[in-house]
Amino acid sequence: MNASPLADSLLVRAARRQPVPRPPVWFMRQAGRSLPEYRAVREGTTMFEACRDPELTTEITLQPVRRHGVDAAIFFSDIVVPLAAVGVDVDLVAGVGPVVAEPFRTRADLDRLPALTAEHVPYVVEAVRQTVAELGDTPLIGFAGAPFTLASYLVEGGPSKSHERTKAMMYGDPQLWHDLCDRLAQIAGTYMTVQAQAGASAVQLFDSWVGALPRRVYESCVQEHSRRALGMVAEATDVPRIHFGVGTGELLHLMGEAGADVVGVDYRVSLLDAVDRLGPSYAVQGNLDPALLFAPWEVLEREVRRIVDEGRQAPGHVFNLGHGVLPATDPSVLTRVVELVHSLGQ
Repeated sequence: MNASPLADSLLVRAARRQPVPRPPVWFMRQAGRSLPEYRAVREGTTMFEACRDPELTTEITLQPVRRHGVDAAIFFSDIVVPLAAVGVDVDLVAGVGPVVAEPFRTRADLDRLPALTAEHVPYVVEAVRQTVAELGDTPLIGFAGAPFTLASYLVEGGPSKSHERTKAMMYGDPQLWHDLCDRLAQIAGTYMTVQAQAGASAVQLFDSWVGALPRRVYESCVQEHSRRALGMVAEATDVPRIHFGVGTGELLHLMGEAGADVVGVDYRVSLLDAVDRLGPSYAVQGNLDPALLFAPWEVLEREVRRIVDEGRQAPGHVFNLGHGVLPATDPSVLTRVVELVHSLGQ
């Protein structure tokens, strides 16, 4: 089993619910459109081209660490990269998101979804190794999309607010749904494991759309597949596992039980409520509202201090946003938030 790199880093210690002098801080979507240097290096390059170029991936991953001084880097990629790697015809359309040319609707479509291996993503392995070497003492977080969210993109053919075709399959053909998610769990689990074995110090499973489900449906139709994906990582490595979803206040404990060390909390739920729902077995991550980065500093500072105070009631706390950095965010505000969190020792 691969040992966790940088096991004494603030991120890994907080994720393992070990004492830290202050919470580590990083931001979801910290390497992205809010940074002018990101826009400069991405000019003339498609998203998939950037994700398949180890040198460019490394540079983009490092940018927020250089600029903001965050305590962890998140690997620059996209959740549909492994789907494209196994042959799914998916495109990343600017302003829209992933678009699947032929949506998955029948059992025959499963033939288009083979198992993922490390050989499918050599550029990811190389980029992780290069990035880890450049980061030095700063840990890298690998990630993957969770089976439900990946399935939603495949079945709907793109982003959806109502997930009507996804739910129709889930309820109307549960065996096909579980067979699809089983394959996606293998892909997600392998993708995270590949990154961990290449040197990532932690991984995060993103279930962006799972908040669209009732608790009972998550428990019967989704949890086992996320558990398999996270379990594959645990079998191969000992890196901490973070599990994050949007609108998942009612699902937090179930998401923890799926195999997380850290449960991400979006901005709709206070960390105190999250800790109460989760109990002592999980660290929490979050959960500043990204929109507050546009508020006056005195308002933002008060909210950052409140979240750090609430996080002290948790067994472990990783400071983050309750969703991703918005593209119009002023990077200097993010830097100032990092400096504030760094000043808030126990």
